[in-house]
Amino acid sequence: MTTTLITGANKGLGYETARRLIEAGHTVWMGARDEIRGQQAADQLGGRFVQIDVTDDTSVASAAATISANGGLDVLVNNAGISQPFVAPMDLTPADATHVFETNVVSIVRMTNAFVPLLKESDAGTIVNVTSGMGSFSFVLDPHHVESTIVAPIYQSSKSAVTMMTVQYAKALPELRVNAADPGYTATDFNNNSGPQTVTEGTDAIVELATRGGQGPTGTFINRDGVAPF
Repeated sequence: MTTTLITGANKGLGYETARRLIEAGHTVWMGARDEIRGQQAADQLGGRFVQIDVTDDTSVASAAATISANGGLDVLVNNAGISQPFVAPMDLTPADATHVFETNVVSIVRMTNAFVPLLKESDAGTIVNVTSGMGSFSFVLDPHHVESTIVAPIYQSSKSAVTMMTVQYAKALPELRVNAADPGYTATDFNNNSGPQTVTEGTDAIVELATRGGQGPTGTFINRDGVAPF
Protein backbone atom coordinates (compact mmCIF):
# COMPACT_ATOMS: atom_id res chain seq x y z
CA MET A 1 0.00 0.00 0.00
CA THR A 2 1.24 3.48 -0.87
CA THR A 3 1.70 5.94 1.98
CA THR A 4 1.41 9.63 1.13
CA LEU A 5 1.90 12.87 3.06
CA ILE A 6 0.06 15.99 1.92
CA THR A 7 0.83 19.34 3.50
CA GLY A 8 -1.93 21.91 3.86
CA ALA A 9 -4.46 19.08 3.67
CA ASN A 10 -7.24 20.39 5.88
CA LYS A 11 -8.99 22.33 3.09
CA GLY A 12 -9.05 23.20 -0.59
CA LEU A 13 -6.78 21.37 -3.00
CA GLY A 14 -4.97 19.53 -0.23
CA TYR A 15 -8.20 18.15 1.21
CA GLU A 16 -9.51 17.08 -2.20
CA THR A 17 -6.17 15.47 -3.05
CA ALA A 18 -6.36 13.52 0.20
CA ARG A 19 -9.93 12.42 -0.55
CA ARG A 20 -9.02 11.18 -4.00
CA LEU A 21 -5.85 9.38 -2.93
CA ILE A 22 -7.62 7.67 -0.03
CA GLU A 23 -10.27 6.59 -2.52
CA ALA A 24 -7.44 5.24 -4.72
CA GLY A 25 -6.16 3.12 -1.85
CA HIS A 26 -3.38 5.27 -0.41
CA THR A 27 -2.74 5.60 3.29
CA VAL A 28 -2.75 9.39 3.57
CA TRP A 29 -1.13 11.52 6.23
CA MET A 30 -2.98 14.81 6.20
CA GLY A 31 -0.67 17.55 7.40
CA ALA A 32 -1.92 20.84 8.81
CA ARG A 33 -0.76 23.52 11.24
CA ASP A 34 -4.05 23.66 13.16
CA GLU A 35 -4.50 20.46 15.16
CA ILE A 36 -8.27 20.79 15.55
CA ARG A 37 -9.01 21.50 11.89
CA GLY A 38 -6.45 18.99 10.73
CA GLN A 39 -7.79 16.18 12.90
CA GLN A 40 -11.37 16.97 11.88
CA ALA A 41 -10.41 16.81 8.20
CA ALA A 42 -8.61 13.49 8.69
CA ASP A 43 -11.55 12.05 10.61
CA GLN A 44 -13.94 13.09 7.84
CA LEU A 45 -11.93 11.30 5.15
CA GLY A 46 -10.40 8.38 7.01
CA GLY A 47 -6.90 9.79 6.79
CA ARG A 48 -4.18 10.10 9.41
CA PHE A 49 -3.49 13.52 10.87
CA VAL A 50 -0.01 14.83 11.51
CA GLN A 51 0.62 18.34 12.83
CA ILE A 52 3.12 20.16 10.64
CA ASP A 53 4.11 23.77 10.09
CA VAL A 54 6.26 23.76 6.97
CA THR A 55 7.97 26.99 8.05
CA ASP A 56 9.26 25.47 11.30
CA ASP A 57 12.26 23.13 11.48
CA THR A 58 11.16 21.47 14.72
CA SER A 59 7.62 20.85 13.51
CA VAL A 60 8.81 19.30 10.23
CA ALA A 61 11.36 17.11 12.02
CA SER A 62 8.69 15.92 14.45
CA ALA A 63 6.32 15.02 11.61
CA ALA A 64 9.08 13.12 9.82
CA ALA A 65 9.83 11.17 13.00
CA THR A 66 6.14 10.32 13.46
CA ILE A 67 5.75 9.08 9.91
CA SER A 68 9.02 7.15 10.04
CA ALA A 69 7.93 5.40 13.23
CA ASN A 70 4.66 4.40 11.57
CA GLY A 71 5.93 2.67 8.48
CA GLY A 72 7.64 5.27 6.33
CA LEU A 73 6.63 7.23 3.25
CA ASP A 74 6.29 6.70 -0.51
CA VAL A 75 4.86 10.00 -1.77
CA LEU A 76 5.35 13.56 -0.55
CA VAL A 77 2.95 16.21 -1.84
CA ASN A 78 4.22 19.71 -1.04
CA ASN A 79 0.89 21.50 -1.27
CA ALA A 80 1.03 24.09 1.53
CA GLY A 81 1.37 27.62 0.25
CA ILE A 82 0.12 31.18 0.59
CA SER A 83 -0.72 34.03 -1.75
CA GLN A 84 0.74 37.50 -1.61
CA PRO A 85 -1.25 40.39 -0.09
CA PHE A 86 -4.02 41.63 -2.37
CA VAL A 87 -2.58 45.12 -2.82
CA ALA A 88 -1.11 47.12 -5.69
CA PRO A 89 2.36 45.86 -6.70
CA MET A 90 4.09 49.02 -5.51
CA ASP A 91 2.49 48.62 -2.09
CA LEU A 92 4.17 45.25 -1.54
CA THR A 93 7.00 45.24 0.98
CA PRO A 94 10.21 43.27 1.48
CA ALA A 95 8.54 41.68 4.51
CA ASP A 96 5.73 40.46 2.25
CA ALA A 97 8.27 38.86 -0.07
CA THR A 98 10.11 37.20 2.80
CA HIS A 99 6.88 35.78 4.21
CA VAL A 100 5.67 34.36 0.89
CA PHE A 101 9.03 32.89 -0.11
CA GLU A 102 9.51 31.35 3.34
CA THR A 103 6.22 29.49 3.00
CA ASN A 104 6.16 28.69 -0.71
CA VAL A 105 9.84 28.12 -1.49
CA VAL A 106 12.06 27.72 1.56
CA SER A 107 9.61 25.23 3.04
CA ILE A 108 10.22 22.87 0.11
CA VAL A 109 13.91 22.78 0.97
CA ARG A 110 12.99 22.02 4.57
CA MET A 111 10.50 19.32 3.61
CA THR A 112 12.84 17.74 1.07
CA ASN A 113 15.70 17.55 3.56
CA ALA A 114 13.46 15.99 6.19
CA PHE A 115 11.63 13.42 4.06
CA VAL A 116 14.04 12.32 1.34
CA PRO A 117 15.67 9.78 3.70
CA LEU A 118 12.24 8.12 4.06
CA LEU A 119 11.45 8.37 0.36
CA LYS A 120 14.75 6.73 -0.55
CA GLU A 121 13.70 3.67 1.44
CA SER A 122 10.63 3.29 -0.81
CA ASP A 123 10.58 1.50 -4.15
CA ALA A 124 8.29 4.25 -5.44
CA GLY A 125 9.73 7.40 -3.88
CA THR A 126 7.89 10.41 -5.27
CA ILE A 127 7.79 14.15 -4.65
CA VAL A 128 4.98 16.28 -6.08
CA ASN A 129 5.49 20.02 -5.72
CA VAL A 130 2.31 22.01 -6.21
CA THR A 131 3.32 25.02 -8.28
CA SER A 132 1.24 27.22 -10.59
CA GLY A 133 0.87 28.31 -14.18
CA MET A 134 1.19 31.78 -12.66
CA GLY A 135 4.89 31.01 -12.46
CA SER A 136 5.18 29.86 -16.08
CA PHE A 137 7.06 32.37 -18.22
CA SER A 138 5.24 31.04 -21.28
CA PHE A 139 1.78 31.48 -19.76
CA VAL A 140 2.33 34.93 -18.26
CA LEU A 141 3.63 36.24 -21.60
CA ASP A 142 0.83 34.68 -23.67
CA PRO A 143 -2.27 36.92 -23.95
CA HIS A 144 -4.39 33.83 -24.59
CA HIS A 145 -3.80 32.63 -21.02
CA VAL A 146 -5.48 34.10 -17.95
CA GLU A 147 -2.12 34.07 -16.17
CA SER A 148 -1.00 36.91 -18.45
CA THR A 149 -3.71 39.20 -17.06
CA ILE A 150 -2.50 39.03 -13.46
CA VAL A 151 0.31 41.08 -11.91
CA ALA A 152 1.38 39.44 -8.65
CA PRO A 153 5.18 39.81 -8.51
CA ILE A 154 5.86 37.99 -5.26
CA TYR A 155 3.46 35.08 -5.60
CA GLN A 156 4.24 34.49 -9.27
CA SER A 157 8.00 34.60 -8.79
CA SER A 158 7.70 32.24 -5.82
CA LYS A 159 5.96 29.69 -8.02
CA SER A 160 8.59 30.09 -10.74
CA ALA A 161 11.11 29.26 -8.02
CA VAL A 162 9.14 26.17 -6.98
CA THR A 163 9.17 24.87 -10.54
CA MET A 164 12.91 25.46 -10.92
CA MET A 165 13.59 23.79 -7.58
CA THR A 166 11.60 20.80 -8.80
CA VAL A 167 13.80 20.46 -11.86
CA GLN A 168 16.98 20.79 -9.82
CA TYR A 169 15.91 18.26 -7.17
CA ALA A 170 14.94 15.86 -9.96
CA LYS A 171 18.53 16.09 -11.23
CA ALA A 172 19.96 15.74 -7.73
CA LEU A 173 17.73 12.78 -6.78
CA PRO A 174 17.58 10.51 -9.85
CA GLU A 175 16.37 7.58 -7.76
CA LEU A 176 13.12 9.47 -7.01
CA ARG A 177 10.42 10.90 -9.26
CA VAL A 178 10.26 14.66 -8.61
CA ASN A 179 7.68 16.62 -10.60
CA ALA A 180 5.63 19.82 -10.39
CA ALA A 181 1.85 20.10 -10.73
CA ASP A 182 -0.11 23.16 -11.82
CA PRO A 183 -3.70 22.93 -10.50
CA GLY A 184 -4.94 25.68 -12.80
CA TYR A 185 -7.41 28.41 -11.88
CA THR A 186 -9.50 26.57 -9.31
CA ALA A 187 -12.23 27.83 -6.99
CA THR A 188 -10.75 27.72 -3.48
CA ASP A 189 -10.37 30.02 -0.47
CA PHE A 190 -6.98 30.88 -1.97
CA ASN A 191 -8.66 33.08 -4.61
CA ASN A 192 -11.98 33.80 -2.88
CA ASN A 193 -13.53 30.93 -4.87
CA SER A 194 -13.21 32.87 -8.12
CA GLY A 195 -11.68 30.13 -10.25
CA PRO A 196 -13.74 28.38 -12.96
CA GLN A 197 -12.42 24.88 -12.14
CA THR A 198 -13.75 22.62 -9.41
CA VAL A 199 -11.34 21.33 -6.76
CA THR A 200 -11.58 17.91 -8.38
CA GLU A 201 -10.43 19.34 -11.70
CA GLY A 202 -7.76 21.30 -9.86
CA THR A 203 -6.30 18.16 -8.33
CA ASP A 204 -6.10 16.15 -11.54
CA ALA A 205 -2.41 16.88 -12.14
CA ILE A 206 -1.46 16.32 -8.51
CA VAL A 207 -3.25 12.97 -8.34
CA GLU A 208 -1.77 11.92 -11.67
CA LEU A 209 1.77 12.46 -10.41
CA ALA A 210 1.07 10.92 -7.00
CA THR A 211 -0.29 7.68 -8.45
CA ARG A 212 2.43 6.75 -10.93
CA GLY A 213 4.01 4.31 -8.50
CA GLY A 214 7.49 5.78 -8.83
CA GLN A 215 7.42 5.32 -12.60
CA GLY A 216 7.52 7.77 -15.48
CA PRO A 217 9.49 10.94 -16.12
CA THR A 218 11.06 13.20 -13.53
CA GLY A 219 11.71 16.92 -13.60
CA THR A 220 8.51 17.76 -15.48
CA PHE A 221 5.85 20.44 -15.03
CA ILE A 222 2.31 19.30 -15.80
CA ASN A 223 -1.27 20.51 -15.61
CA ARG A 224 -4.49 18.57 -16.15
CA ASP A 225 -3.97 18.71 -19.90
CA GLY A 226 -0.46 17.22 -19.82
CA VAL A 227 3.06 18.61 -19.88
CA ALA A 228 3.00 22.40 -19.54
CA PRO A 229 5.57 24.96 -20.72
CA PHE A 230 8.01 26.46 -18.28
